[in-house]
Amino acid sequence: MRTNIVLDDQLVSEAQDLTGISTKKGIVEEGLRLLIRLKKQEAVKSWRGKLRWDDDLDAMRTDH
Repeated sequence: MRTNIVLDDQLVSEAQDLTGISTKKGIVEEGLRLLIRLKKQEAVKSWRGKLRWDDDLDAMRTDH
């Protein structure tokens, strides 16, 4: 998708320095991937304490 956006030059520069990504397109795409990954993690975390576990973890760890 083609779009025009105004980016904060300092943010882009710092992101490029920290990641080694040289293009603005690359920085924006990596930022979008990170945002998606974080939001998916939030969704998984919402299940914490809500799922039942009916097995023996110690036995699973020693069973080969």
